[in-house]
Amino acid sequence: MILAAKVVLAFTGTIAAAGAYTFHDGIAQVQVDDDQGTHVHIWAPAAIVPIALHVVPKREFHKFPHEAQQFLPTLRVLAKELEKYPNSEFVEVGDRDSETHVRVRTVGSKIVVDVVDHKDNVHVVCPLAMVREMVDALKDVHNDSDPNA
Repeated sequence: MILAAKVVLAFTGTIAAAGAYTFHDGIAQVQVDDDQGTHVHIWAPAAIVPIALHVVPKREFHKFPHEAQQFLPTLRVLAKELEKYPNSEFVEVGDRDSETHVRVRTVGSKIVVDVVDHKDNVHVVCPLAMVREMVDALKDVHNDSDPNA
């Protein structure tokens, strides 16, 4: 009986540790609703994105545009600096009378982008820690595959 209790305790502890690691960066969300009744709602642990980048074969990263690679350091600094401005509004386009509205803001340690018009409603939430980890993973892959790096 005590052995069974120890096994259950070890299993529960493992599940709790795996859950804590999986959700330590938070949740990334993408929600798209359009006027034709299409509703796409994706919620995923933010830790899955950098992990997924390590699973993608390195030969596929040659498709990553060189122009985008140049901005990886800028994106990393931007994500780090945005954490200094929690709950801040950066871009707001449109007004209360307009059918089109765009907002870019931080909420806590996440960047939130909302786009609303007469046809579509798009809501994206991305933890800034995920952006930094993703940029680091892309930089590592680029350095590994680039003979000049």
